[in-house]
Amino acid sequence: MDWEEYEAITKYIYEALGRERGLEIVGYGSKCKVPGKSGATHQIDVLTTHSDGIHDYQTAIECKYWEKKLNKDVVMKVASIIDDTDIDKGVIVSKRGFTEDGKSFAKQKNIGLVELRELDATEAKETDFPIAEIVLNLKIKRKRPKILNIEFDYVDINTELSKIEPNQMIVRLENGNEVALNEYISSFKEELHKQGPSKRIKKYFELENANVINYLSKEIAQIRGLTMYGFLELKNMNNTRHFNIVDKVWLKMKSIFEENSYTISKLGMIKKDNN
Repeated sequence: MDWEEYEAITKYIYEALGRERGLEIVGYGSKCKVPGKSGATHQIDVLTTHSDGIHDYQTAIECKYWEKKLNKDVVMKVASIIDDTDIDKGVIVSKRGFTEDGKSFAKQKNIGLVELRELDATEAKETDFPIAEIVLNLKIKRKRPKILNIEFDYVDINTELSKIEPNQMIVRLENGNEVALNEYISSFKEELHKQGPSKRIKKYFELENANVINYLSKEIAQIRGLTMYGFLELKNMNNTRHFNIVDKVWLKMKSIFEENSYTISKLGMIKKDNN
């Protein structure tokens, strides 16, 4: 961050905090200049205005992105600008705070003092900044074909296979071609997807003069066909999911005389802290 970004952030914070109070930014940056009674023109970092319904009040905000505390000389300069321009109030925003003589002089001149700084290493535990909680109520209906049973139409019941293990079995057709049993299962599942939920379906595959082979156990049996039974299962998969959205704390802001403090995240979220 440099001094220009520091001014921009200060403008944003006052704009955000003052939105509900009717505060508006009327000037900002190098182009914000106000003529004084002395004839001099004064550059104001951030100039705001708000109304109480009868009168409009202006506040000049001076931003100091310095690596040291601000003393009474800086406060005196701001006080003289306020006096020369008839602006109603002055505020000084400092990165490193203020000296004791700066504080006492500002109190006498009704100049607001604000510390706005980045977190230091000792405040690392405060890095989580809760933004929002999202609750998703998901209503999901899952359709899944379910195979209940597979039966082979054996030519000789004395040569039945001891166990049906689809992943280990092939069907050798009369022409010598070999088809994995899982291909017939996939075809039956496609049929089930076309049916209504929970309706029991039976399908016969005619396989004249074919052999079914378990290539691990080496069992083989001659078949005329195979029959599959199944249905389309419909299952509700409703659930609720919670997501917490957090950002990283970036800045701490403290208004010295008003005793208000705020936490600012990298996304620009602002939260008033409990004192």
